[in-house]
Amino acid sequence: MINYNELSVTEATQIQKVLREEVITTPFHGPVNYIAGADISFNKFSTTVYAGIVLMRYPELTPVGYSLVEKEVTFPYVPGFLAFREAPALLDAWQQLPQKPDVLVVDGHGIAHPRRMGIASHFGVLAGQRTIGSAKKKLYGAFEEPGPNAGDYAPLKDKQGGLLGYVLRSKPKVKPIFVSPGHLIDVDDSLRIIRSCVVKYRLPEPTRLAHNAVNQFRLGTLPAGYTPAGA
Repeated sequence: MINYNELSVTEATQIQKVLREEVITTPFHGPVNYIAGADISFNKFSTTVYAGIVLMRYPELTPVGYSLVEKEVTFPYVPGFLAFREAPALLDAWQQLPQKPDVLVVDGHGIAHPRRMGIASHFGVLAGQRTIGSAKKKLYGAFEEPGPNAGDYAPLKDKQGGLLGYVLRSKPKVKPIFVSPGHLIDVDDSLRIIRSCVVKYRLPEPTRLAHNAVNQFRLGTLPAGYTPAGA
């Protein structure tokens, strides 16, 4: 794997353009027995990155285990290039998983990115893994606000009108989330799976639990490495 810490932003742009050609968006109808959520936590001024992947049974959405990694990175904090800070740590967390999920939901964007290469797509291509991006904020694209009810959604489109993903109202009276395919899945199936993962909260359970696990890891209440749920 290329050492991302030694890249310039210009070189990173070229890598994104190359990886973009490897992204596959295709329908996926299952089966899904295991799903996982991935999240990253870091301070933009720090070189320390905390990565976590939570493996869960599907459709029950019950945790099976947690893979947590702390890694030093020096690639700068640049919007649109966060995958170069995040992907190496996520790959380490991925390698620790004793069982790989059928679908990985990443806290971030998939093809809803200026170069169609958000972290979910970037990681998906590197790992050869089916991924979906589920982000809290828009990075790229245009949309009209979805309806006010839980489950309402609206298309997210690029400048040419191409469909990048969907803007999903996961809960009433809260800001929507942004769903886009990462790799080996299409736009509609990404939305279908994310909607099935929304329970009580704005965020889908895989990324919500990954976010919680990473924060506990930073605070020292969860250890590095892989820990079975309930251990």
